[in-house]
Amino acid sequence: MPTYAIGDLQGCGRQLDNLLDVINQASPDANLIFVGDLVNRGPLSLATLRRIRSLGARAQAVLGNHDLHLLAVSQGIRPAHASDTLDDILNAPDREELLDWLRHRPLALFEQGHLLFHAGVLPQWDAAQTMALAHEVETALQGPDWVDFLRNMYGNAPAAWDDALQGHDRLRCIVNALTRLRFCTADGAMEFSIKESLSAAPAGYLPWFDVPGRKTADVTVVFGHWSTLGLTLRPNLIGLDTGCVWGGKLSALRLEDRQLLQVDCPQAQRPG
Repeated sequence: MPTYAIGDLQGCGRQLDNLLDVINQASPDANLIFVGDLVNRGPLSLATLRRIRSLGARAQAVLGNHDLHLLAVSQGIRPAHASDTLDDILNAPDREELLDWLRHRPLALFEQGHLLFHAGVLPQWDAAQTMALAHEVETALQGPDWVDFLRNMYGNAPAAWDDALQGHDRLRCIVNALTRLRFCTADGAMEFSIKESLSAAPAGYLPWFDVPGRKTADVTVVFGHWSTLGLTLRPNLIGLDTGCVWGGKLSALRLEDRQLLQVDCPQAQRPG
């Protein structure tokens, strides 16, 4: 069966339905992998989450920063932002089932030679280590102390990876790379304030995927998160955040042959 990777949804439920219609016409038996940020900022976060969950084994999804934010808000750990559109989930009768399903999603997947995650990987990590580190976070998030994990998840330090990191510092560094990273230094020190395109790289920083010697360069990486980057297709790199919530497009790419399917999206948020 073919597999489509799908970019950031951010609660754009009608566009998800439209894209699924297009995919089903092309490949009705296709498997689906969502690259994170399933919810938030778009108008139909609840419907989006319910639809993906209803797809069952046909669909997989990795967690993005907005998905983790939902979990943190749901536990009173973080306040809601003015631009959040999470109340429909938080007030839903099936809230607990949806949140439990969400926190059991992975942070990375390896499918058909493709390494999929939401944001980025550090240059020191190869594919096997990326999967192992993602699993460490998944174990914490799915375990009995998951609320304590979320309580300690936020912050920008440590900015760089060290194999000797332990405890919450270790997990926080992994989460920040996989769900927030855009730019880092050649030795992997992360920067989180710049959200613009490649030309906005701060002095001494590179897009994480352009760091020389990146150990995941031997596999094809698939990610979202970076709407100002837009659709990015290189021999070993697929970026799929095409700004659906900002009035761009929602994109799906068939991994076997890179067939691209897209639907137009009305603007649900204005950059600010």
